[in-house]
Amino acid sequence: MGLRKKRRVYHLWKKRQVPQEEYRGLVRSCRDKSRKEKAHLELGLATITRDNKKYFYKYMNNNKRAKESLHPLLDVRGNIAKKDKEKAEVLNAFFAAVFNSHSGYSQSSQPPVLEDKEGEQNKPPIIQEETVNNLLCHLDTYKATGLDGVHPRVLRELVEELAKPLSIICQLSWLTGEILDDWRITNITPIYKKCWKEDPGHYRPAA
Repeated sequence: MGLRKKRRVYHLWKKRQVPQEEYRGLVRSCRDKSRKEKAHLELGLATITRDNKKYFYKYMNNNKRAKESLHPLLDVRGNIAKKDKEKAEVLNAFFAAVFNSHSGYSQSSQPPVLEDKEGEQNKPPIIQEETVNNLLCHLDTYKATGLDGVHPRVLRELVEELAKPLSIICQLSWLTGEILDDWRITNITPIYKKCWKEDPGHYRPAA
């Protein structure tokens, strides 16, 4: 309301229908009110950030003067990728290459060693319905909706109906060694670590 009044008075002042002192007084009033509202907003943001940091980062990103653009990258043939699509393909190829397609673990890491108790190590794990139920109950409902279009709040509220079928799907996936195509898709953000920005190896994938 204050900004609309300010614009209206500004046009009247330009037409010499309002004294300059009145317009300047309105400008100071709007500026003071805007500063107080911003301080109130940031105070509330500081309070809720302790429980959910998403609002803090969203606020900071929205207040950036310029959006950061990904640096040009070198592909495996030594060509420079400058277009967004080309850079995405370079990073996708690199991230896919550093994971072992057989074990699903990064080449730089090893799968956890399970204690062998009377030959139990060779048996497939049993994914209990109670375990899935517990995981769903601890989902962060403040997270954004994923690529599947299902909000975490929906999963938590329908935990009693979803725990059993999800446990069955996960058990069959483990036994057959197959993963649903939808589970293979995610949004990945390349996070720059250090050193040479043209090298895709200096970025880490963040889902």
